[in-house]
Amino acid sequence: MRLLNMKTRRIIIGISGASGFIYGVRALELLKPMGIETHLVVSKVAQITRTHETALAKDQVEALASIVYPIDDIGAAIASGAFKTMGMLVAPCSMHTLSSIASSAGNNLLTRAADVVLKERRRLVLMVRETPLHLGHLRNMTCVTEMGGVIYPPVPAMYQHIQTIDDMVTYSVARALDLFDLDVPGLSRWGEDSGLSSRKLAT
Repeated sequence: MRLLNMKTRRIIIGISGASGFIYGVRALELLKPMGIETHLVVSKVAQITRTHETALAKDQVEALASIVYPIDDIGAAIASGAFKTMGMLVAPCSMHTLSSIASSAGNNLLTRAADVVLKERRRLVLMVRETPLHLGHLRNMTCVTEMGGVIYPPVPAMYQHIQTIDDMVTYSVARALDLFDLDVPGLSRWGEDSGLSSRKLAT
């Protein structure tokens, strides 16, 4: 990942149409108090998913972001590599969006922004949501990985002794933000403050 010298730290948050709309929302919620400028783009199918999975209105989600772009606004700032960002998190990432990114289609602002992040050698993290996976899905994941992207399925860490869905979502998103070198306050970590015993190195 290329390090950027920016006065304002910016990250793009993409929410696509896979199940798990709350992952993108939680990313915005965690980033808001951290002084990170968030640039949000939500696909049309994701807006439908929002109505099925949450009680959140469109404007409530948008209020969490610093700047919001329409999905068809191909002329937006995040569609250009000259606009510096830390990278992009797509949470969740549908198989359709994965396929578009893998093929460099750039057929809407979300996939165009992801393509820009890859070509500028910035961090792209895709929280892919699908199961089971067929060979086409796996090949698309391999393709994105070879281009420098990170495939990060939101898999729960059972050693966290997760009590609620909210705990599971928060931990998964916080670990995804780790990949941008962003530390979420209060995140319990293995061997640190998680209550799990860590082995001491022999001296």
